[in-house]
Amino acid sequence: MRHYCIYLILLLLVSLFSCTGKEHKQSVTVSKKDMKSSMETANRYLLNEEEEDIMNYVKRHGLDMTSTGTGLRYQILKQGSEQRIEKGQKVSLEYELHSVSGDLIYSSENDGVKTFIVGDGSVESGLDEAMGYLHYGDVAKLIIPFHLGFGLHGDDNRIPEYATLVYTIKVIDNQ
Repeated sequence: MRHYCIYLILLLLVSLFSCTGKEHKQSVTVSKKDMKSSMETANRYLLNEEEEDIMNYVKRHGLDMTSTGTGLRYQILKQGSEQRIEKGQKVSLEYELHSVSGDLIYSSENDGVKTFIVGDGSVESGLDEAMGYLHYGDVAKLIIPFHLGFGLHGDDNRIPEYATLVYTIKVIDNQ
């Protein structure tokens, strides 16, 4: 459905900027205000569609998730230690990454443990944000909307465009 919306927007833009005849080339002027309004409408549509997908996933799996102001959702499945994860600390995660449709995208079993410094920008912003709510040893489920994940283009590998990501993680290291 998202592809349909994108193609519809592209078709609208092409039709607005294309010529209508061979003899009389007409240019259509689209104001910045009209363009902005069209893009805002398309973005609202995509965000509403994604929100519906997320809510259906949460309901289908019986999850009790906390939602942050950015749209990240998380649920701590198993409490770890008392030590909170802080910005600048190194963390390692065992993980499985799925799409909201349930397709396995990446996992630590197949692709190795994910290790990064919290706050250094080396991972998707939703995963980085989630660390601020977790402790070492926690097991958690995260739902990361596409704007906090890999955005409009995916990762040019296994994560498609506009992908809502579902992580199941265990924070295993603070070395």
